[in-house]
Amino acid sequence: MLGTMMDVPLTIPPLLDRAARLFPWREIVSRNADRSIHRTTYADLRRRAWALAQALVRSGLRPGDRVATLMWNHSVHVEAYFGVPAAAGVVHTLNLRLHPDQLAWIAEDGGARWLLVDETLLPLYEKWRDRARFDRVLVVSSPGQRPPVGYESYEDFLATASGQLEPPLLHELDACGLCYTSGTTGEPKGVAYTHRSTVLHCLTIATPDVCGIGHRETLLPVVPMFHVNAWGLPYAAVMTGAKLVLPGPHLDPVSLLELFETERVTLTAGVPSIWMGILDALDRAPARWKLQRMRMIVGGSAAPESMIRAFDRHGHDMIHAWGMTETSPVGTMSRLAIDLDDAPDDERLRLRATQGLPVPLVDVRIVGDDGEAPWDGASLGELHVRGPWVASSYYKGARDPDRFAGDGWLRTGDVAAIDPRGYVKLADRTRDLIKSGGEWISSVDLENALMGHPAVREACVVAVPHPKWGERPLAVVVLRDGGQTTAGELRAHIAPRFVSFWLPDAFAFVSEIPKTSAGKFLKSAVRKQFPSWSWGGTSGVNDDAP
Repeated sequence: MLGTMMDVPLTIPPLLDRAARLFPWREIVSRNADRSIHRTTYADLRRRAWALAQALVRSGLRPGDRVATLMWNHSVHVEAYFGVPAAAGVVHTLNLRLHPDQLAWIAEDGGARWLLVDETLLPLYEKWRDRARFDRVLVVSSPGQRPPVGYESYEDFLATASGQLEPPLLHELDACGLCYTSGTTGEPKGVAYTHRSTVLHCLTIATPDVCGIGHRETLLPVVPMFHVNAWGLPYAAVMTGAKLVLPGPHLDPVSLLELFETERVTLTAGVPSIWMGILDALDRAPARWKLQRMRMIVGGSAAPESMIRAFDRHGHDMIHAWGMTETSPVGTMSRLAIDLDDAPDDERLRLRATQGLPVPLVDVRIVGDDGEAPWDGASLGELHVRGPWVASSYYKGARDPDRFAGDGWLRTGDVAAIDPRGYVKLADRTRDLIKSGGEWISSVDLENALMGHPAVREACVVAVPHPKWGERPLAVVVLRDGGQTTAGELRAHIAPRFVSFWLPDAFAFVSEIPKTSAGKFLKSAVRKQFPSWSWGGTSGVNDDAP
């Protein structure tokens, strides 16, 4: 028996249509490169997005054509998020933090015919422009400015269309977005999101037990729009009519705190390195900022318990999330179940510091050497996921057996345990686990414990070769401004939490830890900096802190 429901395609344009009809006055606030503030509305966003769609079709866009963006978070980038799919095109975001060689490779592999680029990013584009073939390059300039000679104006391009668009017939399985992995384990790989996967992801992250986005929220995504579509948050903001605040290129703590305060932000999202800077600024001048109570989604890498506790002290709620480019990206969210309301604070904090529960429609499992492992909170295995916004292959049909299991699950490359309640806790990336004397050590757990020391700003733990044990952990540490400690003190600080063989035998104090374009520790670069260590004496501890 067939059901009797309408078969309405799940596509992107109706999200913006709804916002413009029901919340035409709702603001989108952007900070420009010159630090000025630009304000627009959902009504104007729809007019300009549909004008972009019209102009692209008139200039030759065919269904499935890619339109690349090299832009910061601002309202024009949101126009592209909606205008390009409305023209049956595909938004191909370029990660401006990648090396020019990688950008050139990704642009060519993606095959975009148009490029939308911020004028301030032209120097970056010009480093690789001869290696990428775009039919047209449209420059987004500051208000009232003209692009440099030889470049075409985005505003002039938009002016060729009226904005009165009748969107073409779209299929929900058509691609609407193309994002690439960061390429830390080889060449970057493309993931093509569909209209259907994007709408379902959008609907799910808006629910109360995930991000909880409604039209009363004021949302500021610090996570870049060029990185996994800013975790899908711009789509969810538009769908619900939430006020959207976009920081442009100004991601320093003071600039962000100014926007949090003046725009009365209630929900924000970013990686731990961003929140470390915000926390330092709040700790130095807690009375300076008059902020709304915020929910702060943290992802990209694990946030230490100490950071979650510190933001609690400042009156803000930090919420852990996990995902990856291949999962669109949200796969889990650490929300506490109602029966934990009266649990001890330490137990609640422990669970908040996990990656959380799988979100609706996403299934998870852990697979070890002997098959699927139990959800007992102790058994470790590779985390596998599946769901309607999880990739089944890479762009151009490439199937990677190290990523896509034969039975339809995505192999994440993360080692995890799942407790009986379903809370996922990552132990490490498979390539970052440390095997010492035949036993596994989690670098993530050690990092989080070290970052709980008041003098430590960042800590990265990697394996280095050892003549007896095969590998031993090395802790690479960045101290806070004015912070002082020694390797021996740090070792003693974390000793109560771990068995003795887990404790780092060596510490290195540095001014900066290399990071990926997504703000994660770039452990391959750290290992190159410390290919070996002098294992003198019995402990090898280096007390030479700067």
